[in-house]
Formats: sequence, structure tokens, C-alpha cells
Amino acid sequence: MIRPRIFRAVLFFFAGILAAQETSGALREYRNGNYEQAVQICRQEIAANPSDLESHVVMCWSLVALRRYGEAKNFALAGRAISRYDPRVVEVLGEIYYFQGYNNEALQHFQEYVSLAPQGNRIDMVYYYFAELFIRLEKFQHADIALSTAVYYRPKNAEWWTRLGYARESAGNIQDAIRAYETALSLNPQLADVRRALERVKGR
Repeated sequence: MIRPRIFRAVLFFFAGILAAQETSGALREYRNGNYEQAVQICRQEIAANPSDLESHVVMCWSLVALRRYGEAKNFALAGRAISRYDPRVVEVLGEIYYFQGYNNEALQHFQEYVSLAPQGNRIDMVYYYFAELFIRLEKFQHADIALSTAVYYRPKNAEWWTRLGYARESAGNIQDAIRAYETALSLNPQLADVRRALERVKGR
């Protein structure tokens, strides 16, 4: 005969397994680009367990992918209340503020992410967002530093090399801009806009 305490422990164990499987399902849908399905799974998980941090995180990622930033912010703030220093929540809040146009708030959250997870999975994207924010603020030298770091982590991203060329050109660093544009073209020779930009800066 199974004792009640053991029976409850067994139920709790299998409930945890089922919850993990459901979260994996949401994450799998997100990774497959099925963002709406991921949202629906996460919504069910959060209704069943409002303190499920993993579901909040996947929910935020999915809503950001769907460009539903207001909803994403609500779930991100709820996730932050569950775990104040979870770097995933901090980073996605930075993205939400970035896309909503709140530059200072975005910078603060990205800076916090770098402090919490200097080698985190999103560190390359965070430096890219840093750079775009600095370009918005016309701080082109700062953008140069941020994009140089971003391409260090992702050296084959032609778009980021292009933006690095633009930041350097805007800062007046012509020779460095030429090198960045040339690198972008070496990665993707079909970039007509970059070819024109390269001709422009060489003309200067």
C-alpha cells in the first residue's frame, strides 16, 4: 500500500515532468517559427501555474516575434517579478523597449544583461541593439565600438558589417568605413547599396 505522503510526492514528480514537456513544446513551436501556437501553449501553462518563469520567457519571445510589444511587456514584467535577475527576462525587456522607441530604458536593460550574462546566448544581438540605439542617438563612435563587438561574435553577418560601415562613415572614420563596407561585400557581393556606399566613401 502506498503511503499518502509518497503518493503526493509521486504526483508532484510526474506533474513536474508534464510541465517541463509542455514548456518544451512551447519552446519547440517558437523555434519552428510557430509563434502563435507557442503563445497559446504558454498561456495555458501560465494559467495553470502563474509562477512558471520558463513559460513567461517563451511567451515574451513569441510575442516579440509577432510584434505584439505591449503584451510582451506585461509578461516580461510579470517574469521579472518572479525572478528579478533572470538575464533572459532582462534582455527581452530591452528588446521590447527598443522596438517601442524607449531608448534610455532599452540601454539600461541591455547594460544590465551584459553585467548579468557577459557571455550569454544573446550577447551578440545585445551589442547589435546597443549600436542601433547609439545610431538613433547620433553617438556614432559608441555605435562603432558596439558593432565591432557584435561582428566579433558574428563575423559573417554582412548586414552588421554594413551598419558598422555606416557608423564609421557617420563618425568621419573613412578608412575604417571602407574596410567595413568591403567586408560586407566580400560576404555578400549582391549588396548594391553597400557598393554605392563604398564608392561614395572612396570618393571622399
